[in-house]
Amino acid sequence: MTLAELLPSIGCSTEPVLEEGLWPDGTVLSGSDLVIGGVSATRLAARFGTPCQVLDEATVRSRARTFAATLPDGEVVFAGKSLPCPEVYRWMAAEGLSLDVSSAGELALARAAGVPGERIVLHGNVKTSEDLKAALEHGVSRIVVDSFDEIAQLGALARHGQQVMIRVTPGVDAVTHAAIATGVEDQKFGFSLASGAALEAILRVVEQPSLRLVGLHCHIGSQVRHVASYEETVRRMVGLIASCGVRIEQLDLGGGFCAPYLPGESSFDLFGFAQRVRGTLNYECALHRVPVPRLLIEPGRSIVANAGVTLYRVCAVKRGVTRTFVAVDGGMSDNPRPALYGAKYAVRLIGRGGALRPVTVVGRHCEAGDVLADGLLPADVHAGDLLAMPVTGAYHHALASNYNQVCRPPVVAVRDGFARPIMRRETEEDLLRRYV
Repeated sequence: MTLAELLPSIGCSTEPVLEEGLWPDGTVLSGSDLVIGGVSATRLAARFGTPCQVLDEATVRSRARTFAATLPDGEVVFAGKSLPCPEVYRWMAAEGLSLDVSSAGELALARAAGVPGERIVLHGNVKTSEDLKAALEHGVSRIVVDSFDEIAQLGALARHGQQVMIRVTPGVDAVTHAAIATGVEDQKFGFSLASGAALEAILRVVEQPSLRLVGLHCHIGSQVRHVASYEETVRRMVGLIASCGVRIEQLDLGGGFCAPYLPGESSFDLFGFAQRVRGTLNYECALHRVPVPRLLIEPGRSIVANAGVTLYRVCAVKRGVTRTFVAVDGGMSDNPRPALYGAKYAVRLIGRGGALRPVTVVGRHCEAGDVLADGLLPADVHAGDLLAMPVTGAYHHALASNYNQVCRPPVVAVRDGFARPIMRRETEEDLLRRYV
């Protein structure tokens, strides 16, 4: 028998502190409760129900400002797909960031947020005619073309002088999961640099009288940890600029900067990135004797991921042969990332402590793969307990579905002790409204 078993209070007092780097800035433990943005997690769950996606506004704004300050001579473009929400888009615009969208739907949210067209970039590997028409109508400043068909279609639709960037596949392996690696050859994104398609795309855009080529765009993947991957991308892109014989005013390196999801994982070295990438860009441009283009980056996850926390209510606990399953009232409908590409999350129980045991947190959906996390929870975890999962600000609301006709959770913004929904909880009436 251990000392912790003889003295249960020791089991509580020796529990690990709040995991560093995972939670929104300023998140603290108050007794056994979790306080996010000055608001108690238990009160948030009682007021808004569960599942509930909590977003700390101050953390989002602070990280947006950090990006803008680190790249003062460039342009920071928030990746709108990471958290599509008009209120979040307003925060980004207020902090001086531009916005990228990839559909008429995301553009509609940007318009609702009051983001002007000159601060919007449209890209995506497939843009329908409706997407392109919506962008032209709103005066979107730059459209990133991704195929020869798209160049021809946009050339026919656009008025004279529409600014265009070309999405290039630079052939750089970002050393990340295959499902989120977008810079390698032989895939659906962009024009291949190695095959010569990128150079051909430049020539075709130049031939279109209604289009004006202003820049090149690339994206090497998500959860990229190594600055060296971006340096190699810069070298290859400047080589293309030097060979095309066309003035390139802007170079967009995309985003993909990693965010920590588990204890011990580090944040992206943004300062090192800014110093090393700008140094590489200046050196390569001098070497090839071409003007230095303005640098653009597109952070999304690295701004909002760690600002988010999802609250779940435990519905059942099952003791399996080798594992203990803790089933909650959400799952892959509000977080499909573990099922999509094996994403890992931390989880903790809110409201009390106790000796910890390994468990598997699972969702409510009719799939064996509906697993949210493997982690440590008190051995007496039971139905009714409240769980909190950090790092859920990016690609949760964006990827949420109605699988099993489960309604999507609200997004609740917290700041300075106040909470307000910026996306209400979906209802059964919302689900029924679409059926005819």
